[in-house]
Amino acid sequence: MRAVCFRSIQRVEVDELPDVSIQDPGDALVAVEMAGLCGSDLHPFFGRETGLDVGTVMGHEFVGRVIAVGGNVQQIRLGDRVCSPFTTNCGHCFYCQRGLTSRCTSGQLFGWVQDSVGLHGGQAELVRVPLADATLMNLPETISAEAGLLLGDNLSTAVFGVSMAVETDRIVDDVHVVVGCGTVGLLAIAWLNRLGAKQVHAVDPNLPRLSLAARLGATVHADERDAIEAIMRATGRRGADAVLEFVGLPDAQRLAYELIRPGGRMSVIGCHCTPGFSFSPADAYNKNLTYRTGRCPARHYMSMLAENLNRQAMDLDWCITHRFGLEDAESAYDVFAHQQDGCVKAVLTFG
Repeated sequence: MRAVCFRSIQRVEVDELPDVSIQDPGDALVAVEMAGLCGSDLHPFFGRETGLDVGTVMGHEFVGRVIAVGGNVQQIRLGDRVCSPFTTNCGHCFYCQRGLTSRCTSGQLFGWVQDSVGLHGGQAELVRVPLADATLMNLPETISAEAGLLLGDNLSTAVFGVSMAVETDRIVDDVHVVVGCGTVGLLAIAWLNRLGAKQVHAVDPNLPRLSLAARLGATVHADERDAIEAIMRATGRRGADAVLEFVGLPDAQRLAYELIRPGGRMSVIGCHCTPGFSFSPADAYNKNLTYRTGRCPARHYMSMLAENLNRQAMDLDWCITHRFGLEDAESAYDVFAHQQDGCVKAVLTFG
């Protein structure tokens, strides 16, 4: 099988590998139809996150069809069209039972192998899915591969981020700020508007992405100082009620702190790889800050969101801007990582 493999900082390659196989009775094998490139893939790609083994198959977003199942798999069947969250989960441990599937005691992150331990990813013609019954979700034919891909990570993560910051009984009156207009930040803007938010601001220096944020209903700011001043003016100098930070870098974290009002809610989805915070515990104390963060329990959200999309259509056509064949994966990473040609999200297609 062919797969996109990590080689070194800012270098991936399409390699020919042995086909994956059933290793445990709970496994399923999926022939991939579409795989996504995610901002999280860029942490090891740029060297911000270290430890990934050379040769690891990249990626944790994929949609495809089941071509083999282990002897203990009961819910997932041959031929099923499925999508997957970015982590596996057992469905019955303490954390799974409480909806925190991303912290399953048996779970693994797709696309992370360190010191020969871990799980290869979904940017490949075939992927092995452990704990298949609880991990995979059957994807109705009414939902596109693109939407299925977003359910498994970006849309679920956006909704999770919104849920940690929003007070639903105040959503119309509260001022919300999204810091970072990558795919997840843009989807958070779209979801806030779907929930009825009337005051949504977006901050990002990338002008094409800001233009898209404005299309989705946000008041946009390219300059951080201008954003702070505008939001202070809009709130009687208090600051925003809720700030959602989707970047994962120190400057974004500091900006989120400067934007938020005393007693405000900060939702941090950007994966921070630095050893410390950009503000101190005393800073947080002095603002009575609610700070919420963590890995999205995507599998917990996927079924709910699929039902939601079936009940009420959501425009997601803007989200995937670039498509590449597997053989062009190196170009896909270059375009996506460096935000070339107005790229919001890139996918690899198979077949």
